[in-house]
Amino acid sequence: MEEAQVVESKDGTISVASAFAGHHEAVQDRDHKFLSKAVEEAYHGVECGDGGPFGAVVVRNDEIVVGCHNMVLKDTDPTAHAEVTAIREACKKLGKIELDDCEIYASCEPCPMCFGAIHLSRIKRLVYGAKAEAAIAIGFDDFIADALRGTGFYQKAHLEIKQADGNGAIIAEQIFEKTKEKFQMY
Repeated sequence: MEEAQVVESKDGTISVASAFAGHHEAVQDRDHKFLSKAVEEAYHGVECGDGGPFGAVVVRNDEIVVGCHNMVLKDTDPTAHAEVTAIREACKKLGKIELDDCEIYASCEPCPMCFGAIHLSRIKRLVYGAKAEAAIAIGFDDFIADALRGTGFYQKAHLEIKQADGNGAIIAEQIFEKTKEKFQMY
């Protein structure tokens, strides 16, 4: 392993060069390898009619734990996106709900639901290929992302969002207080 090179500039700031000159290239090659597997999953899902052109792989210790594709059509489940399916399968296979020692590679930028699943599973790294606009351009409805980005051009759904009034909100909030002893998550 190479020595780190410390360089001091005229203004007194110090920079440290990478201790391993090929590190960036090695990470790029590794990312390309696993992202290619996610893309293969996307093609497979379309070819077998399971769902849209989206694939994901969960990786741990440089090995693929699971590779999945969109299963929305096959499962008749609008939540069966590639990333969510991959997280569900990886959790089952590894026997845990936190994937903090795993990475996920997705063929496309995750929608907010998938990003939420990635966040909740504590995956440590996400690498994606295509931007969401590529999927939107061929008709996939990513209206939640549009709403978050402040654009409504692609919106197809008309959804009213409202918090319950009165007792509905109160009794729903009370469940957290009444059950908190049973959920010492972290």
